[in-house]
Formats: sequence, structure tokens, C-alpha cells
Amino acid sequence: MKRLMIAIVTFALAGVFAYAQDATSIVERSRNRIQVDTVSTRFRMVITARGGAVTERLMDQFSRKDANGNNRSVIVFGEPASVRGTRFLTIENQGRADDQWIFLPSLGRVRRIAATEGSASFVGTDFSYDDIASSDRRTELDNHRLIREENFNNRDCYVIESTPIDTNYQYSRMVQWIDKENYVPHKVELYDRRGTLVKTLEILELREVQGRLSAIVTRMTTLAAGTSTALNVVNLRYDDPIPDSVFTTNFLETGRP
Repeated sequence: MKRLMIAIVTFALAGVFAYAQDATSIVERSRNRIQVDTVSTRFRMVITARGGAVTERLMDQFSRKDANGNNRSVIVFGEPASVRGTRFLTIENQGRADDQWIFLPSLGRVRRIAATEGSASFVGTDFSYDDIASSDRRTELDNHRLIREENFNNRDCYVIESTPIDTNYQYSRMVQWIDKENYVPHKVELYDRRGTLVKTLEILELREVQGRLSAIVTRMTTLAAGTSTALNVVNLRYDDPIPDSVFTTNFLETGRP
């Protein structure tokens, strides 16, 4: 009888482990579904206030992986004049927090973003500094659990809960709806450390670009504030050459590769 009980418990634990592994592999496949060397994107950012007032910004983002597979990304604001010349750099690190710097023309210098500032608003938008880097967030930073499968916007999806291993991360958990067919994350719910749903991230439009199914309209909504920020792709290119010098604090300061 004792052996039977041990066998039952072992079988049950193996099932839970396989379930967790399956959730992890789904998230990994979703985050790595587009395999490219570089990404060059021009966005029109649309910020909607609670009362419905809209402001727009134009920005370019350049991303490239280094020799170790770590992602590097630079954002450059072009319009309007109030944010023109603002530049933001993220360097992904293995085994420790990402490095982030921002150049604000009003200050005239590059400022390093401290790890404790990850939850702060990114240039007055609904995205935080952590949110900007989260599209390339490493799978091993979270524990993943497949909680159910359901239809979302007429698409069959896996619903996966991801819980950060670092308890100091701004979110206590993230729940995402990942398309079973193409592994696009159609929606992500973001919960604060008290367990309250505070933001939703949605991909509202997809399009084939250079043979890759790509997000064209993405919207982050802050629920309590009643505000949102949409990123509308104006131009998107994969595998265009990007000089390494773009991903430096010198480029942030000068705007020249």
C-alpha cells in the first residue's frame, strides 16, 4: 500500500512538472516566434487622457542582439518639439538587472535609470521602464503556469500565469492569452504587488511584414487612471544593418552613431 501511495504521488508530481514545463515552453516559443538579427521600427504613439484628450509622439526604435544573445534597444523621439531628442537605451544582461539610460535634452546629459525606477512612467506614458523592456523579458525570470485554454476574440488561446521570481518586481503576476496557432500574445493582464489588476496590454492589429506576423497596433491601458497609450507602427523593417555604436551612451548624448 505504501508503495502504491508513493507511486501515485510521484505520478501526480510528474504531471504537475510536465504542465509547468509545457507552460514555460509556450511562453518561450511566443517570445522567440520572430527570429531576426535586427528590428527597426517607427511608431506613432497616441496617448489618451481620462477625459479623451489625445497627444501624439513620433519615435524610432532600433533593436539588435549582441554576440551573447542579449538584446539591446534604443528609442529616439522625433516629435513633438517637447520630446524631440529624448533617447533611451536598454542593455539586457544575463543573471542581473538590465542596464537602462535616458538622455533628456532639457538636462543635457545622460542619466542612468536605477533598478528601483522600473515602475516609473516612461516619458509620461502608460508604459513603465520595465514595460518597455518586457517584450524581451527572459523566460527564466518567471514561473509559468497554464491555468486554462479558452477562446479569445475568436482565437483559441492558452491562458498562462507568469509569476516573477524576483518579489521586488513591480508586478506580482502577469496573465497572458497566447494564440495556439501562431503564438501571438493577444492580451496581457498585469497585477500589482497587492494582487490588483492595474494594466492591460493588447495587440489590436497584426500584419505580415517580410513574411513574419507582426504586431502593428499595441495598446497599454492603466485601468484606475482611465488612460491609455497606443503604439501604431508606421514603418517596420527586419534585418536592416544597425551599427553597434547606436547602442551606446555616446549615441544617447550626441544622436550620432
